[in-house]
This record gives sequence, structure tokens and C-alpha cells, in this order.
Amino acid sequence: MTSEKRFIYEVEAAKEATDGKPSIGPVYRSTLAKDGFPDPIDGIDSCWDIFRTAVEKYPNNRMLGQREIVNEKAGKYEWKTYKEVYDIVIKLGNSLRSCGFEEGGKCGIYGANCPEWIISMEACNAHGLYCVPLYDTLGAGAVEFIISHAEVTVAFVEEKKIPELFKTCPNSTKYMKTVVSFGGVKPEQKEEAEKLGLVIHTWDEFLKLGEGKQYDLPVKKKSDICTIMYTSGTTGDPKGVLISNESIVTITTGVMHFLRSVNESLTEKDVYISYLPLAHVFDLAIEECIIQVGGSIGFWRGDVKLLIEDLGELKPSIFCAVPRVLDRVYTGLQQKLSVGGFFKKKVFNVAFSYKFGNMKKGQSHVAAAPFCDKLVFNKVKQGLGGNVRIILSGAAPLASHIESFLRVVACCHVLQGYGLTESCAGTFVTFPDDLDMLGTVGPPVPNVDIRLESVPDMEYDALGSTPRGEICIRGKTLFSGYHKREDLTNEVLIDGWFHTGDVGEWQPDGSMKIIDRKKNIFKLAQGEYVAVESLENVYGQVEAIDSVWVYGNSFESFLIAIVNPAKQTLERWAVENGVDGDFNSICQNAKAKAFILGELVKAGRERKLKGFEIIRAVHLEPVAFDIERDLLTPTYKKKRPQLLKYYQNVIDEMYKAAKEGQGSGQ
Repeated sequence: MTSEKRFIYEVEAAKEATDGKPSIGPVYRSTLAKDGFPDPIDGIDSCWDIFRTAVEKYPNNRMLGQREIVNEKAGKYEWKTYKEVYDIVIKLGNSLRSCGFEEGGKCGIYGANCPEWIISMEACNAHGLYCVPLYDTLGAGAVEFIISHAEVTVAFVEEKKIPELFKTCPNSTKYMKTVVSFGGVKPEQKEEAEKLGLVIHTWDEFLKLGEGKQYDLPVKKKSDICTIMYTSGTTGDPKGVLISNESIVTITTGVMHFLRSVNESLTEKDVYISYLPLAHVFDLAIEECIIQVGGSIGFWRGDVKLLIEDLGELKPSIFCAVPRVLDRVYTGLQQKLSVGGFFKKKVFNVAFSYKFGNMKKGQSHVAAAPFCDKLVFNKVKQGLGGNVRIILSGAAPLASHIESFLRVVACCHVLQGYGLTESCAGTFVTFPDDLDMLGTVGPPVPNVDIRLESVPDMEYDALGSTPRGEICIRGKTLFSGYHKREDLTNEVLIDGWFHTGDVGEWQPDGSMKIIDRKKNIFKLAQGEYVAVESLENVYGQVEAIDSVWVYGNSFESFLIAIVNPAKQTLERWAVENGVDGDFNSICQNAKAKAFILGELVKAGRERKLKGFEIIRAVHLEPVAFDIERDLLTPTYKKKRPQLLKYYQNVIDEMYKAAKEGQGSGQ
């Protein structure tokens, strides 16, 4: 390990514990900000400025693209230039104003990513309306909750979401008076809207309402709120995160400064595939960066099964992903390899080891094995369209084996970032071609200060030889508070520091490793604390499983787990061990349970877990935990209270059976 590299420097000293307050580690900053944080470009104070200046600089560049559909077949991407988009945005703004919507009003946007989504958002930015993304993966009641809580008066909506929006009535119509479809409106929907006391317009109709009218654009301040993003908290109602112009302008400045510093600057030639929900800050922040440099944004067709085909047509250079998507890519490639025959597999493995070995020695992915790239890995590159130069993974931790695999075979930089809605996305990001950072989220971005705060309950010490503690962030990227929830704001924003609830560990080079979650701890009956997320990270490495939820409570003395087994692995095991039946029935089989439990116990012992941290019983669940049953948040984090409710009977049975000593696999 090249430990002489250090990517952070100290700006404030550590503080010892005082009056019941835990100790605090030193404040660190990225070495890329040695001369201070980068300043935004002159004249850019707001999201509107980002778009307006891009239109002035790059009027004829392609901005927003969508595949044309002819006879139900998807064709080429059709593009609107920056100037064409600007003209529609101005019309849309005039229409909004002519209907009486003005500065400070709340405008909902509901639907899959598409050009109209961005156009609606920019019209809000132009006139100082708050943009409020609505999304139903939060659960059926969430859209209604957000409309009422944010007091949304006008909503733009994807055509096929109109029925969903109507379901929020009559409660939502206390505020919501106008609905604008991204496309058409059926006659019966017009009738229904009238009954509900709503005015509904098609897209083209609404654009005509402002014809012949001109409205002055209000002056935008840095501190003005541009969007209220509701986060999918793992408990309770969604929280409305107030994001200011300054947060977005600061994050785009930081991202561009970082990419420039590692010789991967964004340019007007960059093409981005927009498929991660714009209702989340991760995608929104990156799209703002692309707009700032005059790059092109192509939209997917809204179906994950067709994503690879869209990539092939668009040939993007920047690809943002969440681990779930990269898992799919990884599994797909592994399956292709396993059916490719011995020789193909051998060639692949030799090429992989050779290139990975050279990258470990510090060579860039381009220089490590150019002939292997050409002969062996080029197919993978072509599978993502052939032009991808950066894959950025965020929203949840990416498994190290997937990250290292993709770094070798995708022939591009694979970066992993960490951030929260409250920090306007990116807060840490790994460096290209630095394999020492595998398994971490990298050093801080060059526009925030970071410190760790000790968590004595969990024995995490920010002043220890390996500093560990709750990650706290300070900087202009931070949110302005939770909408109408000052109580919750004051819990997490203290003296300018945002407390993330995530527990991190500084690495010698200044990268951060996320190791735990502060809140997910409970006591077992014997008084031992269990930090459940770090255990799930250990057990999650077991190859025979896809996902694991570990459960215990203070009335029981041992832990149990609900496991989603890896289908191929378990089916292969069943064939080898004479267990018949389909996947569902294998999951019921006592021998199969014993096998999976054995694998988990082995992993726990290898990682030297304490006796009470070893799982005693498992239940095999053939259906993956999902958002549809409300078991995961939209960013695929486990909703523990909901999981408990869903599996309560199974859990009771498992504890009962385990205590009666009816074998460990029940």
C-alpha cells in the first residue's frame, strides 16, 4: 500500500470529551482544496443561471434527447438544442405566470425522467417556484402526503401517472388546483378532473396559455430554495429536504473541480444517460453538471430490461448507477462466462489476473493491458455503448468484488461516491485508478469539511489509533433544513455541522470507509449491544446469498436472519446434494437451510465475530426484499420496522423452534 499518498489535511484540531459530550476528531479537508474551496463561475448564483449561461454559450448543442417510437419500435435519439429547450421553458414559465403561479409557489413534478421533467423544472427555476418532485416508490400515501405537506398548487405529470395522481384526491385538492400532463389527456380524465375540482391541461394546450404574454423573471438569490426533495426515511413520514440554489451551485463547482484535478474534465462532448430518478438528488446534481458544460442528456425508455439497448443507441460517456444496476451487469457477465466453455473462461481469467495485477502495481486501467482490453474486455465496453469513460456508483455501498471486477473489465473509471439528500449528494468520492481505495467511498470532495464524532455506546472512538465515529459534514452544500420540521432539523444540524447517522472509519490515505449506522443498534437479552449493519456487511459477503436481514431484540439472547439465497448457487447445491424441487421448495428444505446457515456461521467465525453475533437460525425467502412490499426504500435500504411487521410470524416461529432445539436450520 502506498501510504505516503494522503488526500486530506487537518484544518482544526480534535476535541476531548466534555460535560457528557463525546470527543470529536480533527476537522479534515480535501488536499484538492489546499488553496481554499473552488469558487463558482462568476455570475452563477442559482440553478437558473447554470441553464441560462449554458444556453448563451452553447445554443446549438444537443441538450435533451429521447428515442422516437415508430410502429412501437424504438428508433434513433431525437434531440432538442439548448436554445430550443430554452424557448419552451420561457413559454412554459409565461403560462405558469398567466395562471397566477408565482415566486415562492410550490410546483409538483411526477413521472419518469423525460425532457418535459427537466423543462418543467427549469421553468420553476426561472420564476422562483419551488420544484417538488413526487414519486410513488415511497408508497401509495406518499404522493398525497407530499402534495399536502408542501402545499403543491400545480403539478406536472407523466401521462400514465394521471390516474395515480387522481387517487390522491380529494385530500390533495385542498392545495392542488391545476394539473398539466407531459403528453395528452383522455376525455374521461377531463371529466373526472372537473368532478374533483381540478383543471387539467395537455402539454401543448398549456404552452399556448402564455402566448403573447411576457413576464419579468424575479431576481434569484443564492439562499433561495429551488427544490424540496422528500427523502425516503427508513422510519416515519418522508422528510422534505430544503435545497438552496447555493447547495446545487456549490456541488456542481466541486464535482467539476474534482474531475478537472484528476484529468477527467466534463466537456460539451459528454453524453449522459438519464435513468436514475430525477426525484433523487444524485441524478439531479449530475444532470446540473452536464448542463453547465453544454453536454447532452439522453433519456431511457423507462424499462430496466431495455436499459442496455438504450445505452447501445445513445453511447453515453458518463453512466451513473446504483449498486442494484451494477449487480445486474455483474451477474449478466458472470452468466455469459459460465456458459462460454472452459477455453473462453480460461482466457478471460488469465487476462483478468494480468490486468488486475498491473493495476494493483499502480498502472492506469488504460495502460495496464491494452491488448487484453482489445481482445477480451472490449465486448463489455461495447455492452455499455462503447464510449463510457466514467461509471459513478452512489446511493448505497457497492460490494468490493463487483467494484474491482468492473474496474478491470469495463475499460473505464469506476468511481464510488457517498452523499445524502441533506448534503446535496456527493460528499466523498474515490479517485480514478487508485485501487487502494477499493471498499471505501474515497476522500471528501473539495467543498466540505469532515470530522468524526465518537459514539461511546458503540465503542467507536474518533481519537483512537484507527479513528471511527459518526460522520459529520460542514459546508455550503448542506440543506437549509427540513420543511416545517424545525424539531428534526435541530436534531441533526448542530452549530453548522450535519450529523449523518453513518459511522465511518478514516483510512491512512484519507479515504472514508462506511462501517455502520448509528441508529441500528439494539441490545440482546444479556445486555450485549449489536450493531446490525456491520454484521450484515460481514454476512452479505457470503456467495450463496443475495441479501440478508439480521434480527434480534432485547427479549432474546441470540440473532436470527431472513436470507434471500443466490438462486443459481442454491440450485447448483441442490443438484449436487440430491435435493429435488423448484427454487421455492428448495428454500423450504431443512438441509438447504442448514447449508446456508453453515455458510453464514463460517463467514462469521472467519471474521472473528463474537459468539452472540453469530446467527443461530435462518429462514430462506425466495422472493427478494423489494420496494413493492415496502420492505426497502427507493434507494434500496432496508426498512427494519416494515420487515419486522412483514415477517413477524416467521420470526416468532424461528425463535420458538430454535429454543425447542429442533435443529439449527428451522
